[in-house]
Amino acid sequence: MRLDLTMNRSALLLLLLASPAVFAQQGDGTDVQAGVHTFKPGKIEATPSRIQALKVPNGFQVRPLAQGLQNPRIIAVAPDGRIYVSRRDQGDVLLLEDQNDDGVLDAEPKVVFTRPGSHGLAVANGMLYVATVNDVYRARIRPDGTLGQEERIINDLPDGGQHPNRTLAFGPDGMLYISVGSSCNACNETNPEHATLLRASPDGKTRSIFASGLRNTIGFAWDPKTGELWGMDHGIDYLGDNEQPEELNRIQKGKQYGWPHIWGKDGENPQSTPPGQISKKQWAAMSEPMTLGYTAHAAPMQLVFYTGAQFPAEFRDDAFVTMRGSWNRKPASGYEVVRIRFENGKPAGVEPFLTGFLADAGKSHIARPVGLAVTKGGALLVGDDANGMIYRVSYGTGPSAAAEPTVVPGDVLMAQVKDGSGVPLVLQRVGQAGNASVSSPAFAEGQPLPPRFSAYHDDASPPLSWTPVPNAKSYVLIMEDPDAAEPKPFVHWVAYNIPVTANGLTEGLPTDPRLLKPAGMMQGINSRGSVGYFGPKPPVGDPPHHYHFQLLALDAMLELKPGASRDQVLQAAKGHVVGSGEVVGTYQQSDPPLK
Repeated sequence: MRLDLTMNRSALLLLLLASPAVFAQQGDGTDVQAGVHTFKPGKIEATPSRIQALKVPNGFQVRPLAQGLQNPRIIAVAPDGRIYVSRRDQGDVLLLEDQNDDGVLDAEPKVVFTRPGSHGLAVANGMLYVATVNDVYRARIRPDGTLGQEERIINDLPDGGQHPNRTLAFGPDGMLYISVGSSCNACNETNPEHATLLRASPDGKTRSIFASGLRNTIGFAWDPKTGELWGMDHGIDYLGDNEQPEELNRIQKGKQYGWPHIWGKDGENPQSTPPGQISKKQWAAMSEPMTLGYTAHAAPMQLVFYTGAQFPAEFRDDAFVTMRGSWNRKPASGYEVVRIRFENGKPAGVEPFLTGFLADAGKSHIARPVGLAVTKGGALLVGDDANGMIYRVSYGTGPSAAAEPTVVPGDVLMAQVKDGSGVPLVLQRVGQAGNASVSSPAFAEGQPLPPRFSAYHDDASPPLSWTPVPNAKSYVLIMEDPDAAEPKPFVHWVAYNIPVTANGLTEGLPTDPRLLKPAGMMQGINSRGSVGYFGPKPPVGDPPHHYHFQLLALDAMLELKPGASRDQVLQAAKGHVVGSGEVVGTYQQSDPPLK
């Protein structure tokens, strides 16, 4: 990557320090020039005259609801209308009350929760859920809006790095969704839970990767009409003033969304190199393209669908997104709230809704919008973490009227999470008589797997060996647990195009989509939502689970992209199976693992 030498020295130093994978790691002929700006409009006071100059569509008004809050971030509104606001820098959550929903607080904001880095918020099951960098807490909401004793339900989210701001939401399936940003600008992560959307049980005891390749999707929500999940992802820095666009994605289970190697619809990141000698064209084939793009570096934050009754009817079921504002572009972008218009369940365009936070011809700002929520009466709350304001956008002059509670349809989501569950084990589905002897030097048939192969411990793949199968040209290995609760069976490992010259696998294989040893072996997605081996992780105290390492010998190589699913592999293997075999091990976790 050839950098524009007009970049000032401090900007170049920032680029080198902040982006560990900014240069391609392999010599591939890349030669791209990028003009990079580090431009941060200065903060100025939000005076009454500047607030009065804010722009909203005709018929709307914008006024401060609260001031002097320092750094408010995420906003959540409880069913009774109480407002909760996180303050990451202060390490707490505030309770605000406007029970008449008239834009006048009933009392001074009150601190109801304190933990360093408090950020993501969600209200469900009569509880407030709060996310910090590594943890998720929940606490019962008392009748007066204060909280009971907090309970930490997750304590091992990935470390923050460049993107430490976790966000939370409950889906129509009743599960807790957690956005975990990337640790870097553009790199091959070592923790598969980085740059993902996670799906967890409400008690935090189980979780999986719902979608990956999402650099930093702080704002996400379900369309109240269709039940589809939408999220706005932050684009890669240092690609230039106009690249990459901020991405609106339709997020679906098991899909991969391009980062760090592909952006937009087919844009290639010149800074990066995919693992395992996968080309960027192959990575693009593994990835879902964005649905809509918005101005680069605008920094999308919280996203909500409007389900209130106060705004005109044409606004209902459209989405709003706060754009915190750029630092890597000149002129500055963002510093606004935008509306995403939906037509027949599909996004039709993005347009400014609340603007005017930039001043002095774009050299200064009075707000950096982050939090966004709809009040019980249908007003829109906008949080500013620069001057410590929460703005209230309302329509008309009459009293607010509460809308009927919205029930988001769950059929789309449930179809995704149930896909591939409730089916027989692979060898039962294939129906092939076993003619391959499969074994492991690490465990005997039907005996416990050593702890190092468990996800509670080293999470290393076990060594395996098998007898050669006549006429085989490649092998497939699929590991499943039929004793899991959901999905059933749980897929722990999908490997295909294992070369016929390999009569086994060594211990501790990498978890890349394509391996260099054995050469050309591909690995697919498991039920955790990651690629490669994921070791046994039965609930603590469960009876021993059985893990079936199932081998298929094929008379062909499979024409499949890296990261294929078990069912895609089985579909491609149909008619090509010339042999099979398996070895079964068990695993039980009697005691809670050491933290």
